[in-house]
Amino acid sequence: MPAVPKHRQPIINAAVTLFRRQGFARTGLNDIVDVSGAPKGSLYHYFPDGKSSIAVAAVEEAGRRVAATVAKLAEECGSTAELLRAHARLPAGWMQGSGFRNGCPITTVLLELAPRDRAVAEAGRKAYAARTALLRDKLMADGFARPRAETLAVLCTSALQGALVQARVERSGRPIEITAAELARLIEAEAVRDLDAEPARCERDHDRQDRTPDQA
Repeated sequence: MPAVPKHRQPIINAAVTLFRRQGFARTGLNDIVDVSGAPKGSLYHYFPDGKSSIAVAAVEEAGRRVAATVAKLAEECGSTAELLRAHARLPAGWMQGSGFRNGCPITTVLLELAPRDRAVAEAGRKAYAARTALLRDKLMADGFARPRAETLAVLCTSALQGALVQARVERSGRPIEITAAELARLIEAEAVRDLDAEPARCERDHDRQDRTPDQA
């Protein structure tokens, strides 16, 4: 039976914590060892390519955590707009609780390493894609056509990621809350317009069906 990777996950968890707080460049391997409690040899055992490979694992781990949160909210919330408002309260809360020392570990790493480190950039792309897919599916459940749902999902992901950076700079959760509220309002307004337009579309389709070939 293969040995259980005892120290790998603590190393990744420590990297996520440190990268979100102080970025990639300012985090040394000794910092990761100290926070994780893992022997230094474990870093080279599990991550023989060094700190950049730890960054890939940290971005993947952070992406899984965010996706799990969004998936849970998608089940609990009745609409995408409600999901966005609920989700915004979470980062606004933990950022404020950290005195805005903590940012998004995905963003902090990607801003430093992408695009020169392809493996890190790919891990970030997959993390964003997973979140975008969850929002797209929720938007489709709200009645949006797939192409529009995909566009709105990308908009929501991009806008909220930017809001996280702005919130840290301004030391305030307001950018996150305002961005989520405006995105929610946009989605709700568009959904209402689609509902208002549906009877007219149905009536036009009915009229076309009632026409004779000469009238069409």
